[in-house]
Amino acid sequence: MKKHEKVAFIQEELEKLYPKPPIPLDHTDPYTLLVAVALSAQTTDKKVNQVTPALFAAASSPEEMAALPPDEILEYIKEVGLAPTKARNLSTMAHQILDGPGEVIPDWEFLESLAGVGHKTASVVMAQSFGVPSFPVDTHIHRLASRWGLSAAKNVEQTERDLKAVFPEETWNRRHLQIIFFGRDYCPA
Repeated sequence: MKKHEKVAFIQEELEKLYPKPPIPLDHTDPYTLLVAVALSAQTTDKKVNQVTPALFAAASSPEEMAALPPDEILEYIKEVGLAPTKARNLSTMAHQILDGPGEVIPDWEFLESLAGVGHKTASVVMAQSFGVPSFPVDTHIHRLASRWGLSAAKNVEQTERDLKAVFPEETWNRRHLQIIFFGRDYCPA
């Protein structure tokens, strides 16, 4: 099977299995999505969704989060991986947002400048909150891109470039979610 045939087959199957994939992290706006994605590093989405209701009841905006000391944030998120660092990052991030535009905006440079926010987190927010074509690559996507022969990359940055080259741009925002769900459902590590 040639690569373009493989890509067409993968797209067709993903569309059948996950025609409208949901965002797996519970959120209400760009800020709460940003926080949830930042918390998801080294932690399952399920665990993040268990801790964010109480966190968001206390602080669902940059203003509210900035008002909490990092130790209090830590109490809400202590069950997630790297919780002490993430608590400090959430506090710093809230202050950075308030010192800047005052809200989460669709700007790559701004998002990637925030504490605890890397390219993947920024990509999720750009794609899911603002509709900007992005292809966030997590471990499921990186692993499956290799398994499917779509990328031989050793890092997620190259995997992202490889996948952007084979999938149409207008599909990126849902395609990454479809691959994540497929990986969880059919291809455990």
